[in-house]
Amino acid sequence: MKVFIAVTLLLVLTSVSQAKPKWHVLFDGKATTEWRGFRRDSFPAKCWQVEKGSIKTVGGCEKSDQVDIVTREKYRNFELELEWRVASGANSGIIYLISEDQDQTWKTGPEMQVLDDDKHPDGKKPSTSAGALFDLIAPLKKTLRPVGDYNKARLVVNNGHVEHWLNGDKILEYDLESADFKELVAKSKFKGFPRFALNSEGLIALQYHGDDVWYRKIRIRAFLALRSAPLRGSVWLAPDTQSQPRATA
Repeated sequence: MKVFIAVTLLLVLTSVSQAKPKWHVLFDGKATTEWRGFRRDSFPAKCWQVEKGSIKTVGGCEKSDQVDIVTREKYRNFELELEWRVASGANSGIIYLISEDQDQTWKTGPEMQVLDDDKHPDGKKPSTSAGALFDLIAPLKKTLRPVGDYNKARLVVNNGHVEHWLNGDKILEYDLESADFKELVAKSKFKGFPRFALNSEGLIALQYHGDDVWYRKIRIRAFLALRSAPLRGSVWLAPDTQSQPRATA
Protein backbone atom coordinates (compact mmCIF):
# COMPACT_ATOMS: atom_id res chain seq x y z
CA MET A 1 0.00 0.00 0.00
CA LYS A 2 2.80 2.40 0.89
CA VAL A 3 4.49 1.69 -2.43
CA PHE A 4 1.22 2.31 -4.30
CA ILE A 5 0.69 5.65 -2.54
CA ALA A 6 4.27 6.72 -3.22
CA VAL A 7 4.02 5.86 -6.91
CA THR A 8 0.67 7.62 -7.21
CA LEU A 9 2.05 10.74 -5.53
CA LEU A 10 5.07 10.69 -7.84
CA LEU A 11 2.84 10.48 -10.91
CA VAL A 12 0.69 13.36 -9.68
CA LEU A 13 3.71 15.55 -8.96
CA THR A 14 5.22 14.69 -12.34
CA SER A 15 1.97 15.57 -14.10
CA VAL A 16 1.75 18.91 -12.27
CA SER A 17 5.38 19.77 -13.00
CA GLN A 18 4.94 19.01 -16.69
CA ALA A 19 1.72 21.02 -17.10
CA LYS A 20 2.35 24.16 -19.11
CA PRO A 21 1.32 27.37 -17.36
CA LYS A 22 -1.14 29.67 -19.07
CA TRP A 23 -0.07 32.76 -20.97
CA HIS A 24 -0.72 36.11 -19.33
CA VAL A 25 -1.21 39.01 -21.74
CA LEU A 26 0.92 42.05 -20.87
CA PHE A 27 -0.37 44.12 -23.77
CA ASP A 28 -3.52 43.39 -25.77
CA GLY A 29 -3.11 46.19 -28.31
CA LYS A 30 -5.22 48.60 -26.28
CA ALA A 31 -4.64 48.81 -22.52
CA THR A 32 -1.37 49.73 -20.79
CA THR A 33 -2.57 48.73 -17.32
CA GLU A 34 0.09 46.01 -16.95
CA TRP A 35 2.86 48.63 -17.22
CA ARG A 36 4.13 51.65 -15.30
CA GLY A 37 7.11 53.94 -15.47
CA PHE A 38 10.38 52.82 -13.90
CA ARG A 39 10.48 53.97 -10.25
CA ARG A 40 7.00 55.47 -10.46
CA ASP A 41 3.42 54.28 -10.05
CA SER A 42 1.91 55.87 -13.16
CA PHE A 43 2.28 55.14 -16.86
CA PRO A 44 4.41 57.75 -18.72
CA ALA A 45 1.75 58.54 -21.32
CA LYS A 46 3.58 61.52 -22.84
CA CYS A 47 6.43 59.33 -24.09
CA TRP A 48 4.67 55.97 -24.57
CA GLN A 49 1.45 55.75 -26.56
CA VAL A 50 -0.79 53.11 -28.08
CA GLU A 51 -0.78 53.26 -31.88
CA LYS A 52 -2.53 50.74 -34.12
CA GLY A 53 -2.21 47.87 -31.67
CA SER A 54 1.33 48.62 -30.53
CA ILE A 55 2.94 50.44 -27.62
CA LYS A 56 5.08 53.10 -29.30
CA THR A 57 7.78 55.36 -27.91
CA VAL A 58 7.39 59.07 -28.70
CA GLY A 59 10.61 60.74 -29.73
CA GLY A 60 11.18 64.30 -28.51
CA CYS A 61 8.49 64.02 -25.85
CA GLU A 62 8.39 65.86 -22.53
CA LYS A 63 11.54 65.07 -20.56
CA SER A 64 9.67 64.21 -17.36
CA ASP A 65 8.17 61.13 -19.04
CA GLN A 66 11.33 59.92 -20.78
CA VAL A 67 11.59 56.72 -18.76
CA ASP A 68 11.56 53.00 -19.42
CA ILE A 69 8.32 51.18 -18.75
CA VAL A 70 8.30 48.12 -16.48
CA THR A 71 5.88 45.33 -15.64
CA ARG A 72 3.83 45.72 -12.50
CA GLU A 73 4.78 42.20 -11.42
CA LYS A 74 8.17 40.60 -10.79
CA TYR A 75 9.15 37.36 -12.53
CA ARG A 76 11.69 34.65 -11.69
CA ASN A 77 11.29 31.76 -14.15
CA PHE A 78 9.38 32.79 -17.25
CA GLU A 79 8.91 32.76 -21.00
CA LEU A 80 8.28 36.15 -22.61
CA GLU A 81 7.12 36.66 -26.19
CA LEU A 82 6.62 39.89 -28.10
CA GLU A 83 7.08 41.51 -31.47
CA TRP A 84 9.11 44.68 -32.09
CA ARG A 85 9.97 46.97 -34.95
CA VAL A 86 12.13 50.08 -35.15
CA ALA A 87 12.34 53.23 -37.23
CA SER A 88 15.50 53.81 -39.26
CA GLY A 89 18.50 54.11 -36.95
CA ALA A 90 16.45 53.43 -33.80
CA ASN A 91 17.56 51.78 -30.57
CA SER A 92 15.74 50.19 -27.62
CA GLY A 93 15.94 47.04 -25.51
CA ILE A 94 14.16 44.39 -23.47
CA ILE A 95 15.68 44.43 -19.98
CA TYR A 96 14.90 41.75 -17.42
CA LEU A 97 15.43 40.73 -13.76
CA ILE A 98 15.38 44.41 -12.79
CA SER A 99 15.21 45.95 -9.34
CA GLU A 100 14.55 49.61 -8.59
CA ASP A 101 17.39 50.22 -6.16
CA GLN A 102 19.46 51.83 -8.93
CA ASP A 103 18.60 54.87 -11.07
CA GLN A 104 18.54 53.02 -14.43
CA THR A 105 17.00 49.68 -15.44
CA TRP A 106 20.19 48.51 -17.18
CA LYS A 107 22.27 48.92 -14.01
CA THR A 108 20.63 45.80 -12.55
CA GLY A 109 19.07 43.96 -15.50
CA PRO A 110 20.65 42.25 -18.52
CA GLU A 111 19.37 43.53 -21.87
CA MET A 112 18.25 41.90 -25.10
CA GLN A 113 19.14 44.54 -27.69
CA VAL A 114 16.47 46.01 -30.01
CA LEU A 115 18.11 47.86 -32.91
CA ASP A 116 18.34 48.87 -36.54
CA ASP A 117 21.65 47.11 -37.22
CA ASP A 118 22.24 48.84 -40.55
CA LYS A 119 21.85 52.47 -39.50
CA HIS A 120 22.70 52.55 -35.78
CA PRO A 121 26.41 52.55 -34.76
CA ASP A 122 25.80 49.70 -32.28
CA GLY A 123 24.96 47.45 -35.21
CA LYS A 124 28.62 47.41 -36.28
CA LYS A 125 29.64 45.50 -33.14
CA PRO A 126 28.14 41.98 -32.84
CA SER A 127 27.80 42.12 -29.05
CA THR A 128 25.72 45.32 -29.25
CA SER A 129 23.70 44.35 -32.34
CA ALA A 130 20.03 43.34 -32.37
CA GLY A 131 19.32 40.29 -30.24
CA ALA A 132 22.62 40.47 -28.34
CA LEU A 133 22.98 40.30 -24.59
CA PHE A 134 23.97 43.94 -24.70
CA ASP A 135 27.72 44.52 -24.73
CA LEU A 136 28.40 41.00 -23.43
CA ILE A 137 27.41 38.18 -25.81
CA ALA A 138 26.88 38.37 -29.58
CA PRO A 139 23.98 36.52 -31.24
CA LEU A 140 24.64 33.59 -33.55
CA LYS A 141 22.93 32.81 -36.85
CA LYS A 142 20.21 35.44 -36.43
CA THR A 143 17.69 36.50 -39.05
CA LEU A 144 16.71 40.17 -38.75
CA ARG A 145 13.75 41.50 -40.71
CA PRO A 146 13.93 44.79 -42.62
CA VAL A 147 13.32 48.08 -40.82
CA GLY A 148 9.58 48.67 -40.61
CA ASP A 149 8.77 44.94 -40.31
CA TYR A 150 8.12 43.27 -36.98
CA ASN A 151 10.62 40.88 -35.44
CA LYS A 152 9.44 38.18 -33.04
CA ALA A 153 11.46 37.98 -29.82
CA ARG A 154 11.33 35.25 -27.22
CA LEU A 155 13.12 35.36 -23.89
CA VAL A 156 13.36 32.38 -21.52
CA VAL A 157 14.72 32.56 -17.97
CA ASN A 158 14.80 29.22 -16.17
CA ASN A 159 16.62 28.82 -12.86
CA GLY A 160 19.36 31.24 -13.92
CA HIS A 161 19.68 29.84 -17.44
CA VAL A 162 18.76 32.45 -20.08
CA GLU A 163 17.90 32.06 -23.77
CA HIS A 164 17.43 34.79 -26.40
CA TRP A 165 15.34 33.83 -29.45
CA LEU A 166 14.75 35.95 -32.54
CA ASN A 167 12.34 35.11 -35.37
CA GLY A 168 12.14 31.46 -34.39
CA ASP A 169 15.86 30.83 -33.83
CA LYS A 170 17.75 30.53 -30.57
CA ILE A 171 20.56 33.04 -31.02
CA LEU A 172 22.34 32.83 -27.66
CA GLU A 173 22.13 31.33 -24.19
CA TYR A 174 24.07 31.66 -20.97
CA ASP A 175 24.00 30.99 -17.23
CA LEU A 176 23.88 33.92 -14.84
CA GLU A 177 25.97 32.01 -12.29
CA SER A 178 28.57 30.61 -14.69
CA ALA A 179 32.25 31.51 -14.40
CA ASP A 180 32.38 32.62 -18.03
CA PHE A 181 29.47 35.02 -17.61
CA LYS A 182 30.95 36.54 -14.47
CA GLU A 183 34.25 36.99 -16.31
CA LEU A 184 32.51 38.77 -19.19
CA VAL A 185 30.82 41.16 -16.75
CA ALA A 186 34.12 41.82 -14.95
CA LYS A 187 35.70 42.92 -18.23
CA SER A 188 32.77 45.09 -19.35
CA LYS A 189 31.34 48.50 -18.50
CA PHE A 190 28.96 46.72 -16.11
CA LYS A 191 31.76 45.98 -13.67
CA GLY A 192 31.14 49.44 -12.21
CA PHE A 193 27.57 48.55 -11.24
CA PRO A 194 27.63 46.23 -8.21
CA ARG A 195 23.99 45.13 -8.58
CA PHE A 196 24.18 44.17 -12.26
CA ALA A 197 22.77 40.71 -13.13
CA LEU A 198 22.52 39.61 -9.50
CA ASN A 199 18.73 39.37 -9.18
CA SER A 200 17.09 35.96 -9.41
CA GLU A 201 13.71 37.70 -9.69
CA GLY A 202 12.75 41.09 -11.06
CA LEU A 203 10.75 43.37 -13.32
CA ILE A 204 10.84 43.38 -17.12
CA ALA A 205 11.37 46.68 -18.95
CA LEU A 206 10.99 48.12 -22.42
CA GLN A 207 13.62 50.78 -22.89
CA TYR A 208 13.02 54.40 -23.82
CA HIS A 209 15.97 55.62 -25.90
CA GLY A 210 14.44 58.66 -27.61
CA ASP A 211 13.82 56.81 -30.88
CA ASP A 212 10.62 55.54 -32.50
CA VAL A 213 10.11 51.88 -31.56
CA TRP A 214 6.95 49.75 -31.56
CA TYR A 215 6.10 46.71 -29.37
CA ARG A 216 3.06 44.47 -29.72
CA LYS A 217 1.63 41.01 -28.90
CA ILE A 218 3.35 40.98 -25.50
CA ARG A 219 2.64 37.96 -23.33
CA ILE A 220 4.37 36.01 -20.56
CA ARG A 221 4.02 32.76 -18.68
CA ALA A 222 5.71 32.18 -15.35
CA PHE A 223 6.59 28.67 -14.22
CA LEU A 224 8.42 26.72 -11.57
CA ALA A 225 11.98 25.90 -12.58
CA LEU A 226 11.74 23.08 -15.13
CA ARG A 227 15.15 21.72 -14.22
CA SER A 228 18.18 22.47 -12.12
CA ALA A 229 20.37 24.36 -14.56
CA PRO A 230 23.89 22.91 -14.55
CA LEU A 231 26.76 25.34 -14.48
CA ARG A 232 28.95 24.42 -17.42
CA GLY A 233 31.38 27.19 -16.62
CA SER A 234 30.84 28.72 -20.04
CA VAL A 235 28.60 30.73 -22.29
CA TRP A 236 26.19 28.27 -23.88
CA LEU A 237 25.79 28.02 -27.64
CA ALA A 238 22.87 26.72 -29.65
CA PRO A 239 22.97 22.91 -30.03
CA ASP A 240 24.14 23.00 -33.64
CA THR A 241 27.05 25.34 -32.81
CA GLN A 242 28.58 23.61 -29.81
CA SER A 243 31.71 22.69 -31.74
CA GLN A 244 32.36 26.27 -32.84
CA PRO A 245 34.38 28.83 -30.84
CA ARG A 246 32.43 30.53 -28.07
CA ALA A 247 31.04 33.97 -28.77
CA THR A 248 32.46 36.62 -26.48
CA ALA A 249 31.87 40.35 -26.11
